[in-house]
Amino acid sequence: MNIQVIAFDADDTLWINEPYFREAEEAFAKLLVDYLPEHSIKKELYATEIHNLTLYGYGIKGFTLSMIETALRLTNQQLPPSIIQSILDIGKGMLDRPVELMEGVSELLDELKNKYRLVVATKGDLLDQERKLIKSGLLSNFHHIEIMSDKQVKDYAKLIRHLDIAPDEFMMVGNSIKSDILPVLELGAHAIHVPYHITWIHEQVEEEITHPHFHHRTEITHIREILL
Repeated sequence: MNIQVIAFDADDTLWINEPYFREAEEAFAKLLVDYLPEHSIKKELYATEIHNLTLYGYGIKGFTLSMIETALRLTNQQLPPSIIQSILDIGKGMLDRPVELMEGVSELLDELKNKYRLVVATKGDLLDQERKLIKSGLLSNFHHIEIMSDKQVKDYAKLIRHLDIAPDEFMMVGNSIKSDILPVLELGAHAIHVPYHITWIHEQVEEEITHPHFHHRTEITHIREILL
């Protein structure tokens, strides 16, 4: 491999993220349990999130707006102000969470940056992801930060052009087959899948990958075996 640039997904690759959404979802469902069973509330929330992706994109702010919209719909626009405030508090609480790094990430990046250009390529809200990067203490390891509205083939192609490299000189490391692996392989670049034990339904893909540029590791620190 002639890898020049390694790009890392952020949420659930460099640091923990998805459990906070699941906790928020649980708290939201409990707020509305008088109107509908909790599992039905979660299903309605997910439907709202997917419908709103093209409007709000990914991230906590869009998730919070989707919680409010879902609550209004389920209560026939009769949502008590106290519940609206509770939903806002859930969202603000998520934004204020500390950044908990995956074990060994800081040391790994410190080793890799001496051999490769390192990049963050992640979806989400710009302000929130910038905040998490600063809080993480990892910012100085990266040559470039790309906070993407989506992770389609065209988005990675744009990033690779910006980095002024060929696709086969680029490697993506991430937890989502759908967002971090398949589009990258389609471009002819390399990808390492490092799964996290919780994956958002929207990111789940049941597909067996057999590709010469594809690698799988159970822990992020195990990518040393490939790259160092």
